[in-house]
Amino acid sequence: MTTLPRAARELLESARLGHIVTLSTDGAPHVTCVWVGVDGDEIVTGHLSRYQKLRNIERDPRVALSVATGRLGEHGLEEYLVINGQARITEGGAAELLQRLAYRYMGPDPAFPPPNPPSGYVLRITVDRITGVGPWAGGPGD
Repeated sequence: MTTLPRAARELLESARLGHIVTLSTDGAPHVTCVWVGVDGDEIVTGHLSRYQKLRNIERDPRVALSVATGRLGEHGLEEYLVINGQARITEGGAAELLQRLAYRYMGPDPAFPPPNPPSGYVLRITVDRITGVGPWAGGPGD
């Protein structure tokens, strides 16, 4: 497990959307946008239903997550973070996590999740490798 550098943690705790890649049954990448949080050195996302990405992870836990910063780095490229890791799914806690993240992604009075949401699932990513363009990477385009 890799420890998240401070700059990566700050980006993951911002209101930037993550793009998570899981592997479909035929090996093709499956990409979706997710709200991202941090719990210790794990990256967390909440899901109210058992979506395709969760079914993919149950079969193959390898994932990649990217987050663009919206800032240009020293090389004139937009900075971005890429996390490669292993994911696991825990039952319950999704509504609470999504409520916490809704303040960041939707504003001070979010109406999300809906009333009486299912307990859902929390996706937890253990970081194996960090790359990208920014203070967390070794160079442009790692």
